[in-house]
Amino acid sequence: MSQLSAEHATDTAAESKVFDPDCHPLFREVPSSVEFKKLRKRLLRETRQAISDYKMVPDGASPEKTKWLICLSGGKDSYTLLAVLMDLKWRGLLPVDLIACNLDQSQPGFPQHILPEFFERYEIPNLIVRENTYGIVTDKLPETSTYCSLCSRLRRGILYRTARELGCEAIVLGHHRDDALETFMMNMFHGGRMASMPPKLVNDEGDLMVLRPLMNSSEADIEKFSKAMEFPIIPCNLCGSQDGLQRVQVKNMLQQWEKETPGRLGIMARALAHVRPSHLHDAKAFDFVGLRPNTGEKGESDQEPCAAAEAMTEKLFGNEF
Repeated sequence: MSQLSAEHATDTAAESKVFDPDCHPLFREVPSSVEFKKLRKRLLRETRQAISDYKMVPDGASPEKTKWLICLSGGKDSYTLLAVLMDLKWRGLLPVDLIACNLDQSQPGFPQHILPEFFERYEIPNLIVRENTYGIVTDKLPETSTYCSLCSRLRRGILYRTARELGCEAIVLGHHRDDALETFMMNMFHGGRMASMPPKLVNDEGDLMVLRPLMNSSEADIEKFSKAMEFPIIPCNLCGSQDGLQRVQVKNMLQQWEKETPGRLGIMARALAHVRPSHLHDAKAFDFVGLRPNTGEKGESDQEPCAAAEAMTEKLFGNEF
């Protein structure tokens, strides 16, 4: 086991393992605890639900016709994404061909042996793409800059190109529920718009899908799963740069909310899928101009727009009002 893998494994409480030859190689030796089994089932269920709700798999899909490029960075999110999708495919629930792809960006200290060894050990079809984007970023930006934004754009362009060369219909990313909420809050606080990470979109060129099947899953569950599976995590700060302070502040705020009121982030995530344009202020999203009494045009509801106030009214007065 590599040094990085060993260090990651020490963070996990010792658990007895069970060997199962009738599964994907990734899962042939996993924790035998009931808690892990429930966690695994929950991630599978949530991923299947996202794939179904947003119709990520086209009609008539088959491994011969439909191919996905799974983007693997070496972090907990992308490892979990790969494992869950491989598990679904093994069970006959995902009729697509999966190729794991890592982009080696020539960051100083990047352990080039980790992912090839991982892919070989677990019999995962893969491609390693090596491009010196780190050199481009450091040449274009001052040393004091955060590299993440430019690095992300360069990385996405290379992945699009790779997907086209391999004949893939989609690139698949490991963003999860908490990422979507952080992006939503960032856009609202700093961008003046209400937008998040979509679970499914078409790229600007119109020839590739971008899919996020973990959009229903929490970061806490992904963290637990990654530790239990003892994935050989590669740190995301090898280049010495970190995502902006604003995102860190938003992340900490959301985590504090969840700590104070467990389940709050799940409620917030559900809100992203239950939008009422008539109760917002965007005249392009709802026809406020044409809204008049006695014309047949109606808003979605005249009920109290604040759910908290609605709950308090019901608690105080029951069905009286």
